[in-house]
Amino acid sequence: MPRVIALALLIAVGVRPASAQLSPSAEWAAHAANLYQVAANVTYLTANNYESKLDVYSRRGATAPQPTVVYFHGGFWAAGSKEGSLMSLIPWMEMGWNVVNVEYRLARVAPAPAAVEDGLCALRFLAAQAKTYNIDVNRLVVTGESAGGHLTLTSAMIPESSGLARQCAGTTPVPKVAAAINWFGITDVADVIDGPNAANLAVTWLGSLPNKDEIAKRVSPLTYVRPGLPPILTIHGDKDQLVPYNHATRLHEALTKAGVPNQLVTIRNGRHGNFTPEERTQIFASIREFLKKQGLGENP
Repeated sequence: MPRVIALALLIAVGVRPASAQLSPSAEWAAHAANLYQVAANVTYLTANNYESKLDVYSRRGATAPQPTVVYFHGGFWAAGSKEGSLMSLIPWMEMGWNVVNVEYRLARVAPAPAAVEDGLCALRFLAAQAKTYNIDVNRLVVTGESAGGHLTLTSAMIPESSGLARQCAGTTPVPKVAAAINWFGITDVADVIDGPNAANLAVTWLGSLPNKDEIAKRVSPLTYVRPGLPPILTIHGDKDQLVPYNHATRLHEALTKAGVPNQLVTIRNGRHGNFTPEERTQIFASIREFLKKQGLGENP
């Protein structure tokens, strides 16, 4: 009888039993559907008889334009999908950002520089549709892993004057992003399509193009290092077996010399992604601090 009385008292004063309480992270996950709405498989470009699509996760109930992260998946421009990257988007949603998940033309659809063109076209589309999706074009951040890291950098660094945005629909200028978060991206494309660091998937992106050396240089982030670029944060393992660590160090040194705000987060003994939970915690702490310095902190 005393236990029944105690339970009745808990109910009477509105106190939940401990077993009914959720951790803060579990409570956020339970409420995520209330926080975000999804526009899936929106076509932002049609080329090569192929519709390049993206998904937009926008905050429900937001009345002002929102900071937005644009994510590019990896796969050496020949594999992977936006759907396979869904778990990588969750930390950004927890930070309260709008999230855009981009797919692009892979090597089987079109060779280089198609994927780079798609990255720029995705940004142009989002700028043109900013009101539709409540996007703050002055607070756009690009991010991605491996080939997605490469597209992160090209989207942030390649000027519209390069001509690589000519296929994009509309006349809205390609917006300048506020920051780029590069996860072990390729910075020297020639290095992964020819020579000791060549990767089979990467090679298929340029295939047997007669001018592949010229195109490789044209789509390499190192080609576009100059003053005035947006801040760039690079995360790279120093034992990466697919994209050598010197891709990160060469970029870091070149950006620093050009006076571009940038930071290199080195994962000691880290390989090509697959970082431990502890390493990912460290990485996202660095990302949040980096964005805060750029006036791009968490969205309340």
